[in-house]
Amino acid sequence: MANTNRPKKANSKVASKGNGENSELMEFFIDELKDILWAEKHLVKTLPKMQKAASSDELKNAFEEHLEVTKTHVDRLEQAFERIGEKAQAKTCDAMEGITKEGEEIIEDTAEGTATRDVGLIMAAQKVEHYEISTYGGLTQLANTLGLSEVADLLASTLQEEKDADVKLTEIAENHINYEAAHEHE
Repeated sequence: MANTNRPKKANSKVASKGNGENSELMEFFIDELKDILWAEKHLVKTLPKMQKAASSDELKNAFEEHLEVTKTHVDRLEQAFERIGEKAQAKTCDAMEGITKEGEEIIEDTAEGTATRDVGLIMAAQKVEHYEISTYGGLTQLANTLGLSEVADLLASTLQEEKDADVKLTEIAENHINYEAAHEHE
């Protein structure tokens, strides 16, 4: 019986090309970079709306800070495209479009100035963060597989910042907003 726990050998097409240029994996990697570039640019437009809708100063500040960090993520992605010799081109990210649409619905469906709206905004923001964490985690691994260590380093930096943003949102929710919402009267 064959050992199924043994690591699979690298795709010979990728291995023979060194860094995977012209491989299907490289094409997939570039396509996913285009996807997350669109997502980050979309967030640059969306975060100010979330900040405006928030009532907690702490949450407003978190959205403002993450807007600046998100602009850095766009810059890093543009650097990643440059390092692989590709034009930084965005492709509509259906997942991010859906997640942010859900966030807009939360704003519409909750009363202005309430902790309940802030709870919804935090949940929407964390859905964004979790999507980004999974995307950057996968892209970092693919960059390493393709021998693109400089690109992997750029992506890993962004991955850590997305994880940090998720932790900060959890802290804001746990420190007081969830409690306030639970005791809000209609």
